[in-house]
Order: sequence, then C-alpha cells, then structure tokens
Amino acid sequence: MNSCVGVLALQGAFAAHCESLASIGIKTIEVRTPEQLANVDALLMPGGESSTMSQLLESSGLFDPIAARIANGMPTFGTCAGMILLSSEILDGRSDQRSFNAIDVSVRRNAFGRQVDSFESDIDTRVGQFHGVFIRAPRIERVGPEVEVLGRLGDEPVLVQQGKVMAASFHPELSHDVRLHEYFVSLMPTAGKV
Repeated sequence: MNSCVGVLALQGAFAAHCESLASIGIKTIEVRTPEQLANVDALLMPGGESSTMSQLLESSGLFDPIAARIANGMPTFGTCAGMILLSSEILDGRSDQRSFNAIDVSVRRNAFGRQVDSFESDIDTRVGQFHGVFIRAPRIERVGPEVEVLGRLGDEPVLVQQGKVMAASFHPELSHDVRLHEYFVSLMPTAGKV
C-alpha cells in the first residue's frame, strides 16, 4: 500500500485539507477510529473547537494511539485548533482538556479575537510569503528552545516546527496555496502519490 496522510475528521475543516493534499497527488484517509489511524504514515489535525476536539479524541479512543504515534516519530501538522492540541501548554484551556505535548509552545486560544475579528494577512514563511487566514486563531506566547519558527506575522510566530511536528495559528487549507502541505509531506520518509 502506498503511504498516505491521515486527516483527523472528528470536527473542523478536514475536507479542505483532504482537497489540498489530493491536489498535490497525496493519498489521504479521513481518520475517525484507531483502526484508520493505523493505516496512515502522517497525520494532519485541522481547525475546529479545541476543547470539543479534545473530548472527541477521548470518546473515539484516538487520543492515546495518536500520542503514541507522535512519540514514535509520525509527522504531524496541526492547524489552528490542531496547533492547540499539539502544544505543550494551553494557557486558557478547560481544566479537563488534554494536549499531546508534542511541540514546546504555550498557546492562548482565540487570542487573535472572536469570529468577527477574523482576518487575512501575508506571512513571511520558510516557503516564501504565504497568505494566512486567521479564524478565531490561537496565539503562540512562548516558544521552547528546540522549536524552529517557520513563519511570522510581523514579529509574532505563527508557524512552528519541532522535529517532525508542525503547527500553524492559521488555516493554510483556505489559502488555495499548497506549499505548506507540500512542505509537511516532505517530512514523511516516503510520500505516496495516488
């Protein structure tokens, strides 16, 4: 079987991520169960509502298997709420909200503002200037020493990487620019074309 990217499909804009990956010839699986997770080589965690996603990860039985796969080196990319779930510290999360502690950043949920404060802006990134779509976006308030900043909005980090884990405050799947998806796929040992 060709290698493929799983897209966590419990909530959020997972379909747009699947379309972005398909447009660059990457096979995807929508992941809703541990059995589906077992068939992927990388995982993309989309936006949504992070505390709800955390609860759904628990109730679906996916939290612990995903944590184990990340710990074993599975490339993982979290966007918006996915970034919150991958962070080492959620500054304003619910008391029962778990995160994967996969990237050493402290984040604050919805810190760029509510839905009505959503905005778009060009970001300087590793792949060049990128048009970022920020919707109830989290803010990175601390970056650990092992974390590489791949993109900034002004002086503020909005795209980070630690090992094979990436996280973005914004929604690259809504920009009609697949360069960040291509960069993420490059972290896989072998990227399976459809």
